[in-house]
Amino acid sequence: MTISAFELFSVGIGPSSSHTVGPMRAGADFADELRAFPPTVRAVHVDLYGSLAATGRGHGTFAAVLLGLEGERPETVDPDYVASRSAEIDATGTVRIGGKTAVPLCTDKIVLHPLTVLPRHTNGIRFRAEFEDGGVHEAVYYSVGGGFVERDCGEDTVSPLAGTRAVPHDFDTAAGLLEAAARTGSSIPRLVLENEIALRCGVTGAAPDVAEKEVRDGLLHIWSVMESCIEHGFRSEGMLPGGLEVRRRAPGLYRRLVESDGADAMDWLNVAAMAVNEENACGGRIVTAPTNGAAGIVPSVLYYALKFRSSLAARRDEVVCDYLLTAAAIAVLYKRRASISGAEVGCQGEVGSACSMAAGALAQVMGATPQQVENAAEIGIEHNLGLTCDPIGGLVQIPCIERNAIASVKAVNAARIALHGDGTHRVSLDQAIETMRQTGADMLSKYKETSLGGLAVNVPEC
Repeated sequence: MTISAFELFSVGIGPSSSHTVGPMRAGADFADELRAFPPTVRAVHVDLYGSLAATGRGHGTFAAVLLGLEGERPETVDPDYVASRSAEIDATGTVRIGGKTAVPLCTDKIVLHPLTVLPRHTNGIRFRAEFEDGGVHEAVYYSVGGGFVERDCGEDTVSPLAGTRAVPHDFDTAAGLLEAAARTGSSIPRLVLENEIALRCGVTGAAPDVAEKEVRDGLLHIWSVMESCIEHGFRSEGMLPGGLEVRRRAPGLYRRLVESDGADAMDWLNVAAMAVNEENACGGRIVTAPTNGAAGIVPSVLYYALKFRSSLAARRDEVVCDYLLTAAAIAVLYKRRASISGAEVGCQGEVGSACSMAAGALAQVMGATPQQVENAAEIGIEHNLGLTCDPIGGLVQIPCIERNAIASVKAVNAARIALHGDGTHRVSLDQAIETMRQTGADMLSKYKETSLGGLAVNVPEC
């Protein structure tokens, strides 16, 4: 496995991992490349293709690209600064490349090609820099989902910005994951933990015991950001941005639950998922899980488990780590065998994969065998197959917010069904993932994050 849990669960900003986080990373990477050129940059041109062009405005792509060119990165940028600085850029018409050299560029100068899809992926970005001596430097990036970015290297090859690494338990199928668990006698989270330790040792040179502590601390930090996002969403009132006049509902529901003596666990699950995705819609601090559009499912199911299962809450840190490691193992399968990009396979790749991840992870911390974990994950995706991505107005609001709540309930139910069985079932997770990939390939492009079909065209924006 060459994909780390910390790449799948990365801290960033809303509203979209593929349309906000990825483009900001691409812009920052291009700005880094320009530092290698001695001539002064006099101009930078940006072209967006496919889904990035079609729904980029509502997804915050324009501001993300511009701030990325200024050297900002989604892991560290202040969400409030994004809004204020992007307004300044549009007012002045200039961007500071790498935070230094000012060049003429703003939102209105970004060129959009919504009907043109570049060869590798529908989320394409082309940067072109012009230098004072007449030279030029050009690069094409693809934002392939979940904040992952690849750079076009020519001749139909791409290079992932994160690179590739060797690990002790490499797998790209559920069958391979189950085989590794059976061969080693290890649980799924233990296999992934050993991979993460190897990755950490390879990068930092740390001893295995030190690397393990760093991995566990890192996972607990990821959960702390997720939990803070939920709690901030519980208390943040007002309208969501973008013009649809959608009111944040999580705070009102949260107050009613607090005041109620007999609140149902499912209500808490719903409100936690909605709180995260309302935060995401406002461009707040978020954790991709595995995307921003589906960011509410994995944390809300863990929140539910810790709140309503006292046996799990008593071993909180262990449960958090096992849950996130198991979810990451499942996410790797979607990332390597299909896609987690709504622009590539529809919302089944985002909400469907997140539901599958949460289902398998919940089953794990509730005592499931590896076979039951695989069964829960399969149930989670099977009942999201064919899910389209048709956001109204190109905004990650309708149907995205409620869809996260519904999928969270599905994930809990999938885990419960799997735990009542012995792990044997007719449809394998690998077969379901391949079905998702094929369904995404067959799906009309208007249903894949373009806002050209479905609810996006049948519901007036105002």
